[in-house]
Amino acid sequence: MGAGKTTIGRLLAQNLKLDFADTDREIEERTGADIPWIFDVEGEEGFRNREVQVVEEMTERSNILLATGGGVVLRKENRKVLASRGYVIYLYASIEEQVKRTARDNRRPLLQNTDAETVLRELMDIRDPLYREIADYVIDTDGCSPKSVAQKLAAECGA
Repeated sequence: MGAGKTTIGRLLAQNLKLDFADTDREIEERTGADIPWIFDVEGEEGFRNREVQVVEEMTERSNILLATGGGVVLRKENRKVLASRGYVIYLYASIEEQVKRTARDNRRPLLQNTDAETVLRELMDIRDPLYREIADYVIDTDGCSPKSVAQKLAAECGA
C-alpha cells in the first residue's frame, strides 16, 4: 500500500508503449461504486471475490501493464494467474514510507479509523512473502520519484 503501483504503472506503460489498466479502477467501473463503498457493503471478502474475477479476465489481455491492489496476492488463484501470465514487478516500500504516502489518503478502507502504522506492519508481514514468491523483479521505491522508478524499470525490461 502506497508503493506507487498506479502512478508508476502508468509511467512504465507509457515508456514500454503498453496499454495501462488498474484492477481497482476496473472493479469501480464495473460496479459503479468506489472501493471504500464496496468494502463497507460487501466487506473485504466480497471485494476480493470481485478482484479474482477481474485479475482472471485482465491477465488474458495482451500488450497490457496491469496495476493491482496491494492485497491481490492474498488469494492463491491470483498469485498463480499473475505468475503464469506475465512479468510480476513488486514495488516495495518500507512501513515508514507507506505511512508517509498514505497519511492523507481517505480512500484506503483498511486504514480508516485505526492505527495506520500497525495495520501496515500487519499487512506487510502477510503480503511481503507472497509478493516475493511470485515476483520476477523487486524494486525498492523508498525515497525515489515515480518517474525515476519507472525509468529504472523500463531499462530493466528492455525499453
